[in-house]
This record gives sequence, structure tokens and C-alpha cells, in this order.
Amino acid sequence: MKKSIDGRALVYCEGAFNTPNGKTAHGLVRFTERYEVVGVVDSKYAGKDAGDVLDGKPNGIPVFRSVAGATKSLTETKKLPSYFVIGLAPDGGRLPIAAKSAVKEALEMGWNVDSGLHDFLSKDKILAALAKDCGCMIRDVRMTPDRDKLHFFTGDIEKVDCLKLAVLGTDSALGKRTTAWILVHGFRRAGLKAEMIGTGQTAWMQGAKYSMILDSCINDFVSGEIEHAVVSAWENEKPDVVVIEGQGSLMNPAYPGGFEILAAGRPDYVILQHAPKRLEYDGFPGYKLHSLKEQINAIEVISGKEVLAVTVNHELMTEDEILPACEAITKETGLPAFDVLAFGADELIDLLKAKIK
Repeated sequence: MKKSIDGRALVYCEGAFNTPNGKTAHGLVRFTERYEVVGVVDSKYAGKDAGDVLDGKPNGIPVFRSVAGATKSLTETKKLPSYFVIGLAPDGGRLPIAAKSAVKEALEMGWNVDSGLHDFLSKDKILAALAKDCGCMIRDVRMTPDRDKLHFFTGDIEKVDCLKLAVLGTDSALGKRTTAWILVHGFRRAGLKAEMIGTGQTAWMQGAKYSMILDSCINDFVSGEIEHAVVSAWENEKPDVVVIEGQGSLMNPAYPGGFEILAAGRPDYVILQHAPKRLEYDGFPGYKLHSLKEQINAIEVISGKEVLAVTVNHELMTEDEILPACEAITKETGLPAFDVLAFGADELIDLLKAKIK
């Protein structure tokens, strides 16, 4: 078994894998230091390899039709998990009714349950009692810490003396976290110390040591929690660079999380994630996506910092459309554009390394 923080995990993503509502599962399939992912549950892709479904790159993680089917197969291969992770990320963060029975099955198997939804499973009396009876733990990752454990903004961010990058986006569910991890790993391969600042539940589930969960944090403390994560990473690790995961976008009507990251994280530069074929804000038909130029201008006006590059999400694109799309973005904005998921981040890392003091 690979080294992991919490051991083996089965990820539940029924009906959502390979869709925007499965982004937590996607993150865990692509990379996690917290778990060894031994399978994904989604009947639509049963029998397939999760990496092949998601990125066309097999990674040995099987997709199962059901929890029962996963249990049978994983028993035979001696890979039974100790964690059952909710890999769904639906709008509003609510647990689908059908998923509750799957959680019960997992608890009855003696598996711990991790959930990043706004429906707190530990508050469900039936599930909580079942967990207690079966000797299991339910962790609601999105549950807001007690106020006495939260931090208020202090200005200590100004003493952080390393390159600070924010990976923001033109929309939600766009791949900002994936790009941020790719950059962190790219810097590390280049021999530099890099730390990920997680701002959502999936980054925590992937093992980001310095994290806060922006969309469930009490508003008065959002800036302080972002600052605390960055400052802690700087003080404890002395990195060459910190990469801050973006949330939502400045102009998304429901998730304008980029404001706090710019204000409190105070990045030196911004990388902007964009899906060229996305025309409306995710989940909001009729809300037309603002143009790249408008979004770049908004970021630079608000922060006084430069957007250095655009990273491309190739959803709805064929492989031969990606490079022309990057070229079109460069022609429109004057900025270099990269699809780091499809082609790697070496060129972008070279560009960013030149900004390290």
C-alpha cells in the first residue's frame, strides 16, 4: 500500500463521475496523499478504469456498480478500505437521498465516513447512532470550526517573503485546484520547495497540510483563515513558493470567492483558469460568462497585481482543438496560455521560476 495519511478509501460518486458534480472524486482519483483510493462507485462507468474515464490515462483505480459490488471485489483482492469518502460535489452541497443508504452500508461494514457536503452526516441521528454502534467515525470536513479556533486578519501576511501565486478562475468547477496541485508538483520536480494552500474540502481530502474551507467559514473570519494558512505554511516550511487554490470566480453570481483570496492571500501574481467552450456560469443558465479580458481587468484592478498566464480547461474540446484554443487566448489577451493537465506544466513553471526572488 502506498504511504497515505488515513489509509485505503472507496469513493462514492454515483451518477456524477466525469461531470462537474463529481469534482471531489476527480481530485481524489488524480491525486491524494490522505488516502489510497481503491475504487470509485458509479454504476454508469462500472467495470472501467477511473483514470481512463476521467483523463484517458489508466491508473488502476476500478469503478464499481455499487457498494456491495465494491465490497465483494475488494475483499477478494484484500484491499478493503477503512474510509468511505463522499466524492459528490453537487450545487448547494446537499446529500442526495439515494446516497444515504450507501453511507449506511459503509458504516455497517465498519468503515469511517468522510464527507465534504453541507449536509452534516454526523448530525443525522440515525447515521450517528449507527457509526457509534459500529465503532466508526464520521468526519464532516465542511463543518465550521468553533469560533475560538478561527483567526481574524492581522496583516501578518506582509511578512511572508516568498513567491505567492493564486490560481483563480473565470467560473466555479473549472479545475483551479487541479492546476494548483500540478504547479506545486512541477515546482517540486524543479527542485524548489512549494506548498499548496487549500481553500476547499477536496484539497483537504487530498492531504493539503495548510487548508481552510472558504465556503463554510463564518464571513468575519474568512480573510483571517486564508492569511493564517499562508503564514503558517511560510513559518513552518520556509517554501520558495506557495500556491493558493482559488474558489468560484470574481463574477460568478453564487460563488464570488476570488475577492477574499486576493484581499487576504495578497498573491504576487495570478494564474487564471478558463474553459474556452463554457459560455454561461456553471449551474446558472442565462448568466453569460464575462469575457476573459473583463475578468483579467477585474482581477488586476482589485488586486493591483498582474495576471501572468491563462491555464485552459479542455472540457468539450477534442485534443486537436486545445493548442488552437491556447493560441486564440494569447491573441485575445496577450498572455501565454497552457493546458497543464493535457500537456504538463514545464513551460509555465519556467515562466514562474523567473519571478522567484
